[in-house]
Amino acid sequence: MRSYLVLGMCAVFITQYFAQLHWLQYLVVIMALLAFAGSAGRADRFPRLLGAIMMTTGMVIEWNKGTGIEGINQGIFLILPLICLITLAPLLSIPLKISGYFESVSILLRKLLNQPKKLYAGITGTLFFLTPILSLASVRILNEFIEDLKLPSAISAKGYLVGFTTALTWSPYFASVSLVLHYLNVPFSEYILYGLGLSLLSLIVGNVLFAFWEKRHPLKIEANAVVNLERKHRANLMKLGFFVVLLMSTCLFIEQLTNWSMIVIVCLLSSIIPIFFAIKPANREAMRPLLVDFRDRTVPMMNNEIMLFMSAGMLAFALQGTSFANKVSSYLAVLANQSFFLFAIAVMLIVLAITYIGIHQIAAIGALAMQLNAAELGMTDIGLAMLLLLTWVVSTALSPFSGLNLMISRFSGISGFRLGLSTNGLHLSIVAIIGIAIISFIA
Repeated sequence: MRSYLVLGMCAVFITQYFAQLHWLQYLVVIMALLAFAGSAGRADRFPRLLGAIMMTTGMVIEWNKGTGIEGINQGIFLILPLICLITLAPLLSIPLKISGYFESVSILLRKLLNQPKKLYAGITGTLFFLTPILSLASVRILNEFIEDLKLPSAISAKGYLVGFTTALTWSPYFASVSLVLHYLNVPFSEYILYGLGLSLLSLIVGNVLFAFWEKRHPLKIEANAVVNLERKHRANLMKLGFFVVLLMSTCLFIEQLTNWSMIVIVCLLSSIIPIFFAIKPANREAMRPLLVDFRDRTVPMMNNEIMLFMSAGMLAFALQGTSFANKVSSYLAVLANQSFFLFAIAVMLIVLAITYIGIHQIAAIGALAMQLNAAELGMTDIGLAMLLLLTWVVSTALSPFSGLNLMISRFSGISGFRLGLSTNGLHLSIVAIIGIAIISFIA
């Protein structure tokens, strides 16, 4: 029943986006609050506690600002696009599963087993292509393929984090990109090349650092047999790459043609593409259990995400225009006028301090995106977007409470604190320094 409520909320939100009926906005906000209340009893203890605190705090601040019910309504409605995004995006994994692409990826990685550098490049490269559309599911799926290979924890700890975080700076299927560009009113088509640049920078730095690390710590991985990459698997890998490129190109084309919100476009494509695959009878039979699993398992498992995203969004909206937020933005403006590097480092430190205690990036970076004015900082909107997304990458990787960190920690057996600072600290530092230097020229 709760799955139908969440999916119905997504449908009503998309309808309201096109119909622009005020009463529909109130309806979808009521549905969102019911979904939040339903998630509260099923979420993990820490997300439930943190979500309740952030939601209550946000509502109290908004009420004290004098906006009342209308302000709370706007705060909840503003974060709903991201809730719809994380709910509907997993539907894209269904066509990929029934097409046999994942099996081909598994065989490719097994073929590279005796070559640690190439295996690492294979892991990070695979995540570079899969993560933009599958999010955390890409790490889970990839780990299922290679967990029986008993790889050294260093490969999974480094490879999973580097490969996954490349998507945080450019994929429209990610909350990070969608939220920042949405709040800064930056078209995805104008930003994508810059975001891809940051993504490729992280990927290259990660692979170069691993090559040096592997020289000092030689890895011996035993393979039981030589694996041949058959022609059909090579074809599947090419099809997978083509699918990702076609998907992103379609998003860009629709945005240019219609000027619709990229989040709405992504939600529509996530729902429509599986329907196209279901036209073929054979696909329909294979998709049926996967759709049931999406309804009965995937959507109900989003309790933590709904709690954290909705409450963090409400808090970020409520902080906008408060005396505290105005002081922070004034302080950052002074730093920006003195030195871009001081400003960038201050932004990163503020977000890291907030996320390191468990508060989601949406609250910290969302508040900054809504509060900061690029023109007053002496920079462009794209430059500010790049800085905030680079900060999102660093804070996600370093925070021991991030969903990514917790998942990789479980797979690799390395604690969340060590995973960020010790295992990947050098990579994140180099990417941050080079990234800030590049942004300083663009900004």
